[in-house]
Amino acid sequence: MDFRQETVAGLAARVRSGALGARELVQHALDRITKVNDRLNAFVALDPEGAMTAARALDERVARGEEVGTLAGIPIGVKDLEDAAGLATSHGSTALPHTGPAPRDSILVARLRAQGCVVVGKTNTPELGHYADTVNALFGSTLNPWDLAHSPGGSSGGSAAAIAAGMVPLATGSDGGGSIRIPSSACGLSGFKPSLGRIPSGGPHAPDWHHLSTRGPMARRMPDVVFALDAVIGPDPTDLRSLPMPEPSWMGAVDGAHVPMRIAWSPTLGYAPLDDEVRSVCERGVRAMEAMGAQVDEVPCVFPEDPIRPWLTLAASYNLRTLAHLEGTESWERIDPLLRAQLDMARGTSTVELVRAEDRCHELNLKLVELFHDVRLLVTPTCAAAPPRSGEPGLINGTPDVNWVRFTYPFNMTRSPAATVCVGFTQGGLPVGLQLIGPQHGDLVALRAAVALEEALGLDPVAPID
Repeated sequence: MDFRQETVAGLAARVRSGALGARELVQHALDRITKVNDRLNAFVALDPEGAMTAARALDERVARGEEVGTLAGIPIGVKDLEDAAGLATSHGSTALPHTGPAPRDSILVARLRAQGCVVVGKTNTPELGHYADTVNALFGSTLNPWDLAHSPGGSSGGSAAAIAAGMVPLATGSDGGGSIRIPSSACGLSGFKPSLGRIPSGGPHAPDWHHLSTRGPMARRMPDVVFALDAVIGPDPTDLRSLPMPEPSWMGAVDGAHVPMRIAWSPTLGYAPLDDEVRSVCERGVRAMEAMGAQVDEVPCVFPEDPIRPWLTLAASYNLRTLAHLEGTESWERIDPLLRAQLDMARGTSTVELVRAEDRCHELNLKLVELFHDVRLLVTPTCAAAPPRSGEPGLINGTPDVNWVRFTYPFNMTRSPAATVCVGFTQGGLPVGLQLIGPQHGDLVALRAAVALEEALGLDPVAPID
């Protein structure tokens, strides 16, 4: 068995029918983790006993003829920024006190478990998810299964690497500035950031990144992402931003998927430098959409300037809220230096500046509203550069650039649904993703186009890690 040669839907169907045991799936995941995790550092905590106990209970329910859920027996990794009952949540931080196993699941994890998923462990993330490389002082660096010298991106890099290496077929991620899309692109996966509120982030504590971050399932290919989304979308009364229940089945809604007739292709968004090789690979994906009948209009400018400053104002303020109680303690000095610099910036942010950053989100969305009067989908590169070497900045035409991820965070600010699809590889064999952004709450527009593009390209690559 190789999870990279299977579908989540197919594995779960075999478990529900009794043709395959949940224990077999979980044991395979644990064996694969044992084999390759030392090289990748994707998982930072495991619960083999708890996972096998849950799998055994699920198999017994199948034997009794009980309903066990659409994701029956699927082993999953949980990003170490959210809670899975029985496992500690470290947030990738040596500064935050570690309070032992979480008493309850996050809403996303609870919904996945309710549909039969089995949590096998926690996946690595940079401290508080603040960085597009998955490295922290607590657990070290996660590496890319396509090339162990390179980064898997971040901040959901542990989940992306685990999936790309065949450790698990499904994992959780979160995306406050590109943290699902960036590592999905870097690891050759298809990824999706739902509209804000589509998957609730409620519960007993307020969301860490209120208006920027949304959670979601991660998998190798878009049909599996959509299959998992069907199990987790829908409102929750503890999340003020959660959206009403959409169509009864997103999986059914993307059946016979197609690209829209009018598409905008913006290779720079108006402000972003782009590596020539990455652009060339992305343009193959654009041409594939044209071959499917879409009229593609190149749009040189969507946003007149890089919105990095207002995005940083919001993200740093959210992180300061989380870490402010550590100021003046020894723990403060253990915070990642880059993150601490952002916290220093946030400390000097006035309330008016914070509200103006929110205003900027409104202004960016107005630009998209204007664009979507004429087209149904916006397409951009997912990242400006190929996955960089671990611990190093991205290279744009040979020049180091720490902000090689300029294409993703604007669409956290606008709360837009955004997908990424692997459209090819660099000459060095590193994956390249194309980003597909839908109109406000138009999740299915982006998902249908992503599924159709994936099918048209016919790429189903497997990372070269044995």
